[in-house]
Amino acid sequence: MLISDFRFELPEHLIAQQPLENREDSRMLFVDRSSASFADRRFTDFAGFLRKGDLVVLNDTKVFPARLTGRSETGASVEIFLLEEIGNKIWLTLARPVRRLKPGKKILFGGKLSAEVIEKTNEGKLIVKYETDGDFHEIVQKIGRTPLPPYIKRANTAIDSDRSRYQTIYAARSGAIAAPTAGLHFSQPFLDRIGALDCEVTKITLHVGYGTFEPVRVSELSEHSVAPERFEIREKAASALNRAINEGRRIVAVGTTTTRALECAYSRNGNFDSVTGLADLTITPGYKFQAIDALLTNFHLPQSSLLVLVSTFGGHELIMNAYRHAVASRYRFYSYGDCMFIV
Repeated sequence: MLISDFRFELPEHLIAQQPLENREDSRMLFVDRSSASFADRRFTDFAGFLRKGDLVVLNDTKVFPARLTGRSETGASVEIFLLEEIGNKIWLTLARPVRRLKPGKKILFGGKLSAEVIEKTNEGKLIVKYETDGDFHEIVQKIGRTPLPPYIKRANTAIDSDRSRYQTIYAARSGAIAAPTAGLHFSQPFLDRIGALDCEVTKITLHVGYGTFEPVRVSELSEHSVAPERFEIREKAASALNRAINEGRRIVAVGTTTTRALECAYSRNGNFDSVTGLADLTITPGYKFQAIDALLTNFHLPQSSLLVLVSTFGGHELIMNAYRHAVASRYRFYSYGDCMFIV
């Protein structure tokens, strides 16, 4: 298939710029693959679609404040977006304005943190080495800003609010540069309600990286690959996942990142092991899902690898029709937006 097959028109005013006051108040489009149908519901209906014995899998990655603002030695403002730590205090980054930041250039972030540009990659990213008078990660936590996606076009003034709301309530393991947004709808009372339904909840980790959101730059999807992302399935989760499969119970993935980690891990051995590694699976049309049975997900960008994954799971025609319905029905899109539950 072509990436152009995943185009849809989205009015800009449907892109959510703020989270709702209450996490659970979003709308949810319920999509039934067996009947090729969809229906408008609320996220609070999600628990009602679960079955006894379902295993709900969450991604407990935690977003760190990856945007740093500093100044060059000449005083010009510089923004650095931390992407991946590739060595001791050495990071792969995005930078603005990148054209002025040549190897050897210094960037100052205040009295305790500075950096030197080591290399510019062929893709226009920078490799930067940091120098600190203290713990690098603690300093970043203090001076960094929440890495809100570029389609949220507002001043990043609500720093405290975004630090808590652009984060799932169960986030525990720092390392993501973007939130696993399907999980943003859950409150603790809602999770407790799921547990009371004789459903099981377990957590894995996939640190959402830049590759998840990098534009698809090929026409033919068979030529596309998503950059690997670090993931971990711990012993308790692996046992729960294997029991669910052996007992014929559904595995309900909360988010595309959870889906990628589960499908990658299961496809390697035909079961789940306790593992830490890189999720290098790219899901495109023709892929046969082996691990998950249902998927809760937010609405994604046109012609994105995430929309391709969701369409592969739900069926291209059904999902694209559902997206067109969501636009016509004025659903809220993207990170702070509404969600879709596909069974």
